[in-house]
Amino acid sequence: MKQLSQIYFLLLLIAGVSGCSSIGYYSQAVSGHVSLMMAGEPVDQLIARDTTSAALKAKLRTSQQARRFARDTLSLPTGDAYSEYVALDHPWVVVNLVAVPEFSLEPHRWCYPVLGCQAYRGYFSLDDARREQAKFDDDQYDTFIGGVTAYSTLGWFDDPLHSGFTNLSNGRMVALIFHELAHQVLYISNDTTFNESFATAVELEGLKLWSRQNGNPKVFERARERLQQREQTLALVRATTQELGFLYQQQGQIPVAVLRQRKNELLSELVQAYLDFSEQWQQPGPFGANPTSLNNANLALFRQYNQYVPGFRQLLQELNHDFPAFYQAAEALSERPRSERHQILEALSERFDEDF
Repeated sequence: MKQLSQIYFLLLLIAGVSGCSSIGYYSQAVSGHVSLMMAGEPVDQLIARDTTSAALKAKLRTSQQARRFARDTLSLPTGDAYSEYVALDHPWVVVNLVAVPEFSLEPHRWCYPVLGCQAYRGYFSLDDARREQAKFDDDQYDTFIGGVTAYSTLGWFDDPLHSGFTNLSNGRMVALIFHELAHQVLYISNDTTFNESFATAVELEGLKLWSRQNGNPKVFERARERLQQREQTLALVRATTQELGFLYQQQGQIPVAVLRQRKNELLSELVQAYLDFSEQWQQPGPFGANPTSLNNANLALFRQYNQYVPGFRQLLQELNHDFPAFYQAAEALSERPRSERHQILEALSERFDEDF
């Protein structure tokens, strides 16, 4: 009941400072989260129950081991997060909409009380997301809707474990737990790329330590493969976005039809380069197994989660994988002006040396 009181208090706070047009959005967000919280069952009880399948019991046990590892080894604040379980009727818990102008690399940002501005908007209903997407499509934006396996309430509530986690492989489930808990350590307003890159770095370095401690070389090798795929894809995306950036600067100087044609050519070249790389991969890459097209929104979403991951990982390496010291250093970095902290992360990225 304490959590429900906090949720409803937050709803009243948001409704009081938001325009009427926003209340519908916040209402679906709060009601969706309340429904998720109400459906939770204690993980320990499910493990002890005879009717729980052996496969689910094994996943639940692994999740609780990951919670303890996150607390004891990664110094992450677990609290009662992931101590209750919810079975979902679809593979995602929310869907995120990303929208970017046709000739821009900067995503549209939605602003919220307390949280600041974010480069995506989450919906518990796919139909709601598609209605919002249609508005941006009408304005010639590039858009993308992607299913989200989990989200963090930044420690405001005890986030539940759910089937979105347990349907993943053990390695991916553990990594996702680390990622979402990392958001409780550090989250700053108006810088999605910083927040997601930080959490992804904690996820990757945490999984590396988890794999070694548990003596599971298969998890380790698959994680390494995914990292290599991510880095190869990031290099391709960086090269393409640099060319697109130069192209978009010419808006107003060359005909729109020429801009659009050249943009499509660059994106097609990116898809082909990605497919060429993926022929050597043993598992699907960041854009899936066989993408037919990409747009500004796809690139914006990928960059949000990966752009500064090498920089954060380098910072952790320079601090000898002392996680508390790393969190303090990242927090100090977050207090710098946006452009300055991004420059520092770029410099760290340039000297990053993978130590797998």
